[in-house]
Amino acid sequence: MRRRAVLLAAGLALTGCTKAAPAQAPAFEAAPASEAAPASEAAPAKPAVTPKSLKFTGTTLEGAAFDAASLAGKPALLWFWAPWCATCASEAQSIGDVHEEYRDKLGIVGIAGMGTEKAMKEFVSDFELQAVTTLNDPAGKIWQRFGIAQQSWYVMIDPAGKIVHKGYLDDLQLTEKVRELTA
Repeated sequence: MRRRAVLLAAGLALTGCTKAAPAQAPAFEAAPASEAAPASEAAPAKPAVTPKSLKFTGTTLEGAAFDAASLAGKPALLWFWAPWCATCASEAQSIGDVHEEYRDKLGIVGIAGMGTEKAMKEFVSDFELQAVTTLNDPAGKIWQRFGIAQQSWYVMIDPAGKIVHKGYLDDLQLTEKVRELTA
């Protein structure tokens, strides 16, 4: 399966990632913090107030409701990607590795856009990212909320809810920023 993913990434690299995010996505509507899913017993206590950066909701590729308020109180990494993007394909293994190493210290959410749900699901399967929460954002609501104009970009949020990075990172930069954020 990894070999197929590598071949897919190589093929996508030949096509490039030049498509920008939708220019006019619908306006963002935040869910009230009171609608957040209850934290599990093993999870740290969630702050009484959800930071503005984590006041958004979405739907996972599996169709489940997701409330970003569930990430409050610990660092978070949002990865904005598209299923046809060669850069995103090359980053997929790094995302999987970061999730494997930091899953107890860092909330990681992939936010897929600019593609069909089928293509998004195939991407997740091909790159073995099933363990990473992935939101289906075909209208670009979450992308617009964070001012994302292209893929593949990262938004890093500290435990207090402050956005500490927004933009592209190569694999080494991603690893370093994650270490700093989780230290």
